[in-house]
Amino acid sequence: QVQLVESGGGLVQAGGSLRLSCAASGSIFIINNIGWYRQAPGKQRELVATIDRSNSANVADSMKGRFTISRDNAKNTVYLQMNSLKPEDTAVYYCNVQSLSGSEYWGKGTPVTVSS
Repeated sequence: QVQLVESGGGLVQAGGSLRLSCAASGSIFIINNIGWYRQAPGKQRELVATIDRSNSANVADSMKGRFTISRDNAKNTVYLQMNSLKPEDTAVYYCNVQSLSGSEYWGKGTPVTVSS
């Protein structure tokens, strides 16, 4: 089992920045990919960015150049740096882990609101 706790969400004006953090605990040795998804009101959950055990990152095309994912293995934490935020980035952001066996774990989410 892996437990995930997100933090760093909040209210920001368009053009601003936020950094989300996701701290993992429990059986962290089983983690393969770790990353972020988001779900806006009335929309499906979508991929934001993931990073694997070799620190190879994948960022959704619509967020490339604005969002950066990184991980600190010593702290078992993954970060999402979000710059040049837009109102359409408003969503609940969820941390996600995919284990080596294919299991998935989710955090409870942290809300991000971008005002125009």
